[in-house]
Amino acid sequence: MSSGSVRLAAGIHISMDFNSCGGGSELHNNHYHHTEESKPLLGEMSTPTPPEGNNNNKMGAGPYRRTLIPSSTGMRYKLLQEGDAQVCVVKHPRTFLSKLLTSKFLRRWEPHHLTLTDCSLASATPLGYMETPLSYSSIEDLQLLSWDNAPKYCLQLSFPGGTILLQAANSYVRDQWFHSLQWKKKLYKYRKVLTKPSRWEVVLKEIRALVELALTSPLQDDSIHQAPLHIISTLLAENTNLSPQEHENIIVAIAPLLENNPPPPDLCEFFCKHCRERPRSMVVIEVFTPVVQRILKHNMDFGKCPRLRLFTQEYILALNELNAGMEVVKKFIQSMHGLTGQCPHPRVLPNLVAVCLAAIYSCYEEFINSRDNSPSLKEIRNGFPAAPLPAPASVVNSSEVLVELERNNNVANSRLKGPARGHSEPNLIDCLLGSPALSALTIQLPAQANRVLRCFALILKMLSDYDDWRPALASLLQPIPFPKEALAHAKFTKELKYVIQRFAEDPRQEVHSCLLSVRSGKDGWFQLYSPGGVACDDDGELFASMVHILMGSCYKTKKFLLSLAENKLGPCMLLALRANQTMVEILCLMLEYNIIENKDTQLQIISTLESTQVGRTLYEQLCERQRELRELQRKGGPTRLTLPSKSTDADLARLLSSGSFGNLENLSLAFTNVTSACAEQLIKLPSLKQLNLWSTQFGDAGLRLLSEHLACLQVLNLCETPVTDAGLMALSSMKSLCSLNMNSTKLSADTYEDLKAKLPNLKEVDIRYTEAW
Repeated sequence: MSSGSVRLAAGIHISMDFNSCGGGSELHNNHYHHTEESKPLLGEMSTPTPPEGNNNNKMGAGPYRRTLIPSSTGMRYKLLQEGDAQVCVVKHPRTFLSKLLTSKFLRRWEPHHLTLTDCSLASATPLGYMETPLSYSSIEDLQLLSWDNAPKYCLQLSFPGGTILLQAANSYVRDQWFHSLQWKKKLYKYRKVLTKPSRWEVVLKEIRALVELALTSPLQDDSIHQAPLHIISTLLAENTNLSPQEHENIIVAIAPLLENNPPPPDLCEFFCKHCRERPRSMVVIEVFTPVVQRILKHNMDFGKCPRLRLFTQEYILALNELNAGMEVVKKFIQSMHGLTGQCPHPRVLPNLVAVCLAAIYSCYEEFINSRDNSPSLKEIRNGFPAAPLPAPASVVNSSEVLVELERNNNVANSRLKGPARGHSEPNLIDCLLGSPALSALTIQLPAQANRVLRCFALILKMLSDYDDWRPALASLLQPIPFPKEALAHAKFTKELKYVIQRFAEDPRQEVHSCLLSVRSGKDGWFQLYSPGGVACDDDGELFASMVHILMGSCYKTKKFLLSLAENKLGPCMLLALRANQTMVEILCLMLEYNIIENKDTQLQIISTLESTQVGRTLYEQLCERQRELRELQRKGGPTRLTLPSKSTDADLARLLSSGSFGNLENLSLAFTNVTSACAEQLIKLPSLKQLNLWSTQFGDAGLRLLSEHLACLQVLNLCETPVTDAGLMALSSMKSLCSLNMNSTKLSADTYEDLKAKLPNLKEVDIRYTEAW
């Protein structure tokens, strides 16, 4: 028989002595060994009385002895649910003939596939001995036994009028069956006792005993701790009229089980109720805190267990109700992050953000669901609601959690490009600003909703203060995961402004790039907090700082400048009139890169620049650069040029300013020390067709700039440069490329396939020593 199989044999009560519940336990002196259940129910005898009478209940000459097996032997077992076995049932002998028939030489065995259900031991083939399931309530005793010249590793189940013996292949499997049967039998009894309780003081003792049973069980299985929690959860769901003190007593009793196990849904609802009704109870701090901490550290998806999220939300609100208020919440957030500069638990931030988003959404749920009293999205897009708004608190209505803000041609765009096409749909932000029905829009939240909004908006502020969390937080908030009602609420956008400011101050590209829209055609935080945007409540200070950080990164490109000229030219000129240096630089770049085509608009920009001292200075420098550019691009000079090794960006700039390079077609910067900064000089070469950047520090930012200005480039060597997929993808717009060397770069296979599809003229490609090779 294999080690995993079990033999079940029928027998009668036999004396035994068992020293250890683990495998390899030694059996002595023809005695059988008995293990009593670790924790009896209240009122149940802790040690059964030995059977009285003659030798009818003995099988051997040894004395009757029982020994409790300690639960802390160190052995651990997996909970068995089913297994193959052989069964033999023997009735208690009452006559000499029956003794002969029940002897070990005349026993008959039957093969069965046994299953441990919630209430009985059953067979998959209900025939013979196991024709009817054996209920756990009918099992009077459960013992481990052995005798001379008989199968070893036996397990005995006594029931009224008979006995079943179970034989395992080894002591470990025997003990595994023993503890599994013991657990199922005990759990069945507790489930019956706690179904219809009469005295709650007795119930509380039973709950403590059940918790102790689960904690001391040698079985290792998730259900060992979860099953008691579900029993108690059902008990609480069926008895809703408990006093607050009884609530606390039960919570304290089950606290040890919650240290390593999430509470089931019904229990979460019970905890939420306690947080709402008794937020200042010490149970919230002492018992719920480790539970919520574990949820935030280990939960993978609140969508599968929304009540865990609701419990976490109610717990945080309960902390906010304490005397110290948000200081307690702040200390809790600090405890979740840890004392080091890097949070060791990657799930904490996404879970906290999910709780905040759901809580903020709940504040506006009444407005979102009141469709009968609010204009529909279609009505707002058409400019007027179908019927007058009945109340001043009416708002834009949507059941979507994610805000879909569609960006189309606006007023500034019409100034640059002419009137918009008649069929173009208006921007949703413009709808919110310009709709007559919404011009007097006000949102008045109830007092409790205001407290919830303030609490979780402040938590978002706290999260943005941690440097290691800020990149992930910016990425999570980039799609603007708030209802439109929240964005139309000045109180909320004012609270959130601090978070956006923190993003705008962060020099890391992965942070401040999230200010822009998540994809083309959608508005982002940059649009919302710019002058004329829904959330803008200043004169453009935040807008200027956002533009400054974006222009200082890799966004000094035609595309970004073009979007500013189309959508935010008015605010840029207004801030330039107020001597904002960032905006003055923006206007100069628009003139330098020929972003503005309309002559009147160009003259207006020049007048704006000349109206301030900083504008005049920068405009004069622009004019000087333009004269140098015309001299540089004047026909003449060499067609090929190679810079000496170790040359720098400054050396290249000095060389190109020394004469005319309008005929330069081939430029080699191989093995020099140039970086992406030299792209500012390279884009001024109108005839450049071949560029060698082998073994330089030219990176992604420089590639983006080249891709926008050097559309005629045919040969590009990027061998051994630090470029990545982010920069290489920009090359897809350079349709004239016919030779491209990406040897020893961080090119991926997917990016390579994409480049091949988008560059039809590409004939020669070197991708050796890359992932795509």
